[in-house]
Amino acid sequence: MIGRDSELRRLARLAASREPAVAIIAGEPGIGKTRLVQELLSTLPAQAVVLIGQAEPGSLSRPYEVLLDAIDGRAGVDEAQLDALGDPRRSPIERLHTGLAVVADLIGDAPAVIVFEDLHWADSESAALFERIADQPGPRLLIGTYRPDEVTRRQPVAGLLARLERRHAVTHVRLNRLSPAQTAALLAAATGAPVALRAATALHHRTGGNPFFLEELLRALPGYDVEALVEQPLPWSLADVLRRQVDDLDPVSHRIVEAATVLGHRIPFDLLADVTGAGEDALIAVLRDLVTRGVLVEAGEDEFAFRHALVREAIAGQLLGRQRRRLHEAALDVLLRGGASDPAMVAHHARGAGRYDDMITAARRGAALYLSIGSAYQALQLAEMGLDEAPDDTDLLASAARAAWLAGLLDDALRHGRRWRDLAGTSTDRAESLYLLVRIAWESRETGEMRALTQHIETLIAELPPGADQARAMTAIAQSTYLRDELDAALHWSDRALALADEFDLPSVRLAALVEKGSTLTERPHTAADGRKMLAGLVDEAEQAGEWVLAARALNALVHGEPPASPVEHAETLERMRVDAERAGFESLAVATYFQGRARLALRSGDLRAAIAALEEGREHDHGYQRRGRWADYHGVFLAGLYLEANELDRVEQLITDLATLPSNMPTTIPGLVFNLACRRGDLAGAEAALDEFITLIAPQPWRSGEQAHDLISAALQLGLPAGRLDMMAEALLDAEVWDALRTLVETQVTEAHGRHAEALAGYLSITDAHILAPFVRGTVRLGAARCLLAADRRSEAAAQAEAAAALLAGWGGWRVAQLDAVRAQLGMAPAGGAPAVTGPAALTPREREVAVLISDGLTNTELARRLYISPKTAAVHVSNILRKLGVSSRTEVSDLLARP
Repeated sequence: MIGRDSELRRLARLAASREPAVAIIAGEPGIGKTRLVQELLSTLPAQAVVLIGQAEPGSLSRPYEVLLDAIDGRAGVDEAQLDALGDPRRSPIERLHTGLAVVADLIGDAPAVIVFEDLHWADSESAALFERIADQPGPRLLIGTYRPDEVTRRQPVAGLLARLERRHAVTHVRLNRLSPAQTAALLAAATGAPVALRAATALHHRTGGNPFFLEELLRALPGYDVEALVEQPLPWSLADVLRRQVDDLDPVSHRIVEAATVLGHRIPFDLLADVTGAGEDALIAVLRDLVTRGVLVEAGEDEFAFRHALVREAIAGQLLGRQRRRLHEAALDVLLRGGASDPAMVAHHARGAGRYDDMITAARRGAALYLSIGSAYQALQLAEMGLDEAPDDTDLLASAARAAWLAGLLDDALRHGRRWRDLAGTSTDRAESLYLLVRIAWESRETGEMRALTQHIETLIAELPPGADQARAMTAIAQSTYLRDELDAALHWSDRALALADEFDLPSVRLAALVEKGSTLTERPHTAADGRKMLAGLVDEAEQAGEWVLAARALNALVHGEPPASPVEHAETLERMRVDAERAGFESLAVATYFQGRARLALRSGDLRAAIAALEEGREHDHGYQRRGRWADYHGVFLAGLYLEANELDRVEQLITDLATLPSNMPTTIPGLVFNLACRRGDLAGAEAALDEFITLIAPQPWRSGEQAHDLISAALQLGLPAGRLDMMAEALLDAEVWDALRTLVETQVTEAHGRHAEALAGYLSITDAHILAPFVRGTVRLGAARCLLAADRRSEAAAQAEAAAALLAGWGGWRVAQLDAVRAQLGMAPAGGAPAVTGPAALTPREREVAVLISDGLTNTELARRLYISPKTAAVHVSNILRKLGVSSRTEVSDLLARP
């Protein structure tokens, strides 16, 4: 059920209701309608009655075919009723009531699910019966499935759907094709292991994300070697099914559809006309017929595509090699005469025609074009097509290396980047290749290679005259040192690059150097504001110059740095980063980092569940792919930390197991998580061993994290480690570069553990409103102050701090809320979990309150999305959450509720 979880949950809620409900499931053949129904039925209680009827092609002439199929061979059916149902001497109304009686007798008062499969083939009597069953009372769910593309006005289902919509609250479930990520997840589930991005992408393109086609291809290949499957011919049974769609075409139409299979994924009308010699009217008639049959779809203005790539493949498989080559030659000649054609199409037909010089020229031009518009994977495919014939072409190698890096294919990026460096004929090429290789080495967790590359660049700088190449090389060193946390060196090299950029008027180098310098400055508390100002100032300039990678990197640094005062500003920056990353084709920022940004935004709103959901969604997106380097399980460590917060310790243990299989973790990652988990479980011996390992491994690390220090010290406090061990931990975990509020918090926690409550109280009170601390951390600060006040018997002040903590932890859970309940118990107050639930406008998060105000102004979801720099889908989720929390069902009611005093 990959990609169908939300649909299954919707149907399960309807089935569990004691009220009658109607659901209509729509989707193309093979999309999983029947599978979804079967999955739903497997969740029903034993006492539920299930009736499933299947309409068949041609059943329009067989009255009550669907009902008869549902009760075929079923015990308890009255034979007299069956006879009456098919008796032509009875009136249609009599027979309809007989059908209803049959259903009622079989169901009785039990909860029931009644399924009419393939309503597009249903006879008029079955359609009428479906409509009347929908009118009946009782705990029953009525489900109909159909294929939208096969519904015409002449079929009974067309009128049925319109009438149901007018008379009932119908739940519509539209099953779409799987996304590339869902295709990868399905392949991973079927084979038992993640799959390579190339294989998953190729199979998604080949099948169009249709689950049935994917499963048929897998079934045809024993052992499930997915990479080999990409090149395998179609299994005969599937090919036969697909070719059957065009078997009865006339010779002219058959010739046109064969030519279309050779012309590529998208087929321009004029190109098809030129290649086939068909007149406009005749070609329109043929294309209209092919669209009606569901073979082709109109993909754009005067442009067509096969509904499924496998249909094209099945038809093309019957062509002779000479026949295909002549069609490619004809298409290539037409494209070259046109002059301004898509270079990918030119390269495709040049290769098919065996004209390799034309293919290489088009591949060079096309790879550069696709990189400029953010189509990284397409650029890589085109560059590699050219490299098959010209493996030493440095332009193609440069495009292939950049495209593979942007697409997250680090192995391919490294292979192409090294060859580009080795064959570089100019100092510019050499500097650019080394700049990229540094980044690839960092993302691959190859710090040794980063150092070697950096030394190589320093040698190159000494050999270069002052100018663009030398400045670019300096920027590469600035990036390398920044990524390795050598911040002073990063500032030194970025300043040198900026000086050369100003001297020689190098705007692109200047922007790159500013990104490195600004990012470096944000890493230190006393320079963070300057760094943020520098990054914010260059984003507009980078976007105007089309430097989307630099713009996205700058915005990413802003998102991950000190949080802005406004959550709205934070959300806008995150969405802007995603848009710029997508324009660059920068997969890791557009997807993985985006989900982390959503999680951090939820944390700033104090919503633990929303943060976990965002990371789970991001992890699910990547789950089916093989990854390497720092992207191998990008969300795993962050997610483990949130599950530790929620006290869901079994999930933490599973994540540690998953992470332990990866070779690219930071050295301290696993010991730190193991220590935290052992503390939460009360395992003193395990915690001590993990702590010793962690302290040893963190010693050479050049940076420290105040958030990590707070997490580990908090875990140690819960376990009850001796104060001396806490002192040792604080010394190892903190340094002068840790943000002041976080360092104060950790030091104050240790001070409280020593029993110096007055001193600890002063520390806590000094940071109760520190903006750098997330709401849930400020909740813990308030609790610490409450404990210290209790120790001094200042109960009223302690109660005030506890109330303030409760407000900050209202959307939280886990150990922090358990600490809150303990303090409240000391004060004789009810536990936070037992307090009345917050409802009405007070239940809304700051972001939801903002959206609610805009709803009151009458904005639609599309207008909300545009105003808030979010997607329409995200806007719809916000609206749904607001309606649920406010307990209303319409936007008008939201406006009325907010208007009340």
